[in-house]
Amino acid sequence: MNPQLRRLLLDLGPLILFFAAFQYAGIFTATGVFMIAILTSLAISWRLEKKLSPIPLVTAVLVMIFGGLTLYLHNDVFIKVKLTILYTIFGATLLVGLRFNRLFIKYVFADAFDLTEKGWRGLTLRWGIFFLTLAALNEAVWRNTTTATWVSFKVWGIIGLIFLFALAQTPFLLKHHNDPEH
Repeated sequence: MNPQLRRLLLDLGPLILFFAAFQYAGIFTATGVFMIAILTSLAISWRLEKKLSPIPLVTAVLVMIFGGLTLYLHNDVFIKVKLTILYTIFGATLLVGLRFNRLFIKYVFADAFDLTEKGWRGLTLRWGIFFLTLAALNEAVWRNTTTATWVSFKVWGIIGLIFLFALAQTPFLLKHHNDPEH
C-alpha cells in the first residue's frame, strides 16, 4: 500500500470509527472505540515503520488520559476538552519553538518541502496561530452546541479546516521554495 495512503488511513481511521460509534451508540461508547482505535493505529504504525511520530503519539496519550477520564467519570466534557488541549500544545510548541529558533514544523514537513529559512519561520508562525485558533474554535463549539454537533465538527469540520488551511499555504510555499539556482 502507498505509504501516504496508509498514513492517512491510520490517522483518519480512528476518527471515522469514533464518528460511526457515536452515531450508533453515543459518546461514551464512541470514546471507548476511539481509545482502542488510537492504540491499534499506533501499534500498526510501529509494526510497519518501527517508529512512532511525535504528533500521533501525543494525540494517543491525550486520548487515553481524557478518554479514560470521560469513561471513568461518565462526563463527556473531558473528551471535548482534549481537542482544545491538543491544539493548544501544538500551537504553543510551534510558537515557543519559533521564539527560541527551533523550527519544529521543519521536522514534520522536511521530507515534503524544501524551504528557505524565512519560509520555515513563516510556516511555523502560520501553523502555530492556526492551531491556537482551532483550540479556541473547539472551545466555542463544544460549549455552545450539542454533543452531536460537536462530534460532527470534531470529525468533519476540523479535517476540512486543516485541509483548507494547508491548501491555502500553497502560494506561501511556492514563494519560499528553496531554489539553489537563484
